[in-house]
Amino acid sequence: MTSRTTPRRTVLLAAALTTATAATTTACGSDGGEGGDGGTESGAPATTPAGTGSAPAGTPLANTSEIPVGGGTVFADRKVVVTQPTEGEFKAFSAVCTHQGCLVNKVADGTIDCPCHGSKYAIADGAVTAGPAPRPLPAEEITVSGETITLA
Repeated sequence: MTSRTTPRRTVLLAAALTTATAATTTACGSDGGEGGDGGTESGAPATTPAGTGSAPAGTPLANTSEIPVGGGTVFADRKVVVTQPTEGEFKAFSAVCTHQGCLVNKVADGTIDCPCHGSKYAIADGAVTAGPAPRPLPAEEITVSGETITLA
C-alpha cells in the first residue's frame, strides 16, 4: 500500500483560489446580502455597506429649500437621498439599492429610483414599491435646524 502526500504548494494554491472565488462572489452581490456600494449615478456598485452612509456625522447636506415637496434629492457623493414627502417633513435613506448595491440616481413621481434593475422605493419610508429589491432602503439620521439639513 502506497501513501501519497499532497505538496504544500498545491494546498496553498487551492486555498488561495477558494478565497479569491469567495471574495469575487461577495463583491458581485446577491439577493440576500448587503450590497456594498460606492458607485456613481450610472449605478455602478459602490464600496461601503448599505445603510452605513459615507459622510461624517454633522456634515451639512442641503438647505431645506433644495428638497422639493413630494420629491427628493440624491447626494451620490455621500450615498444619501433626502426626501420631503409632505411640506416640512424630511426623511433620509441610504442611496445604496438593496438589490445589488447600485446607487439610486433620481427621485421622481413619489419614488426613489435605481437605474440598474428598476427597483423603486417610497419617498416616505423607503419601502420597496417595485422590485427586484428585497428590502427597503435603510433610514439615515438627519437633523433639520432652521434651513439646514445635516447628516446626524
